[in-house]
Amino acid sequence: MKLSELSCGSEGIVTGMSGLSAATRKKLMVMGVLPNTPVAVVRVAPLGDPIQIRVRGVDIALRKQLAEDIEVEVK
Repeated sequence: MKLSELSCGSEGIVTGMSGLSAATRKKLMVMGVLPNTPVAVVRVAPLGDPIQIRVRGVDIALRKQLAEDIEVEVK
């Protein structure tokens, strides 16, 4: 399942980020978005972009297009 498909309040575990470029993947990893890390969707903007996620106690806003390239497993 893609991170962009999770509904508001849902939680999941990051399983992969293979669709992202190496530079983008590295930036996300520095922010704490790593494989086997729990993530929660806090809220979604009214038009669907951006998506606010919570990772390791930190809130991050991601573009929907970026969230479509992050694979998660629903908790």
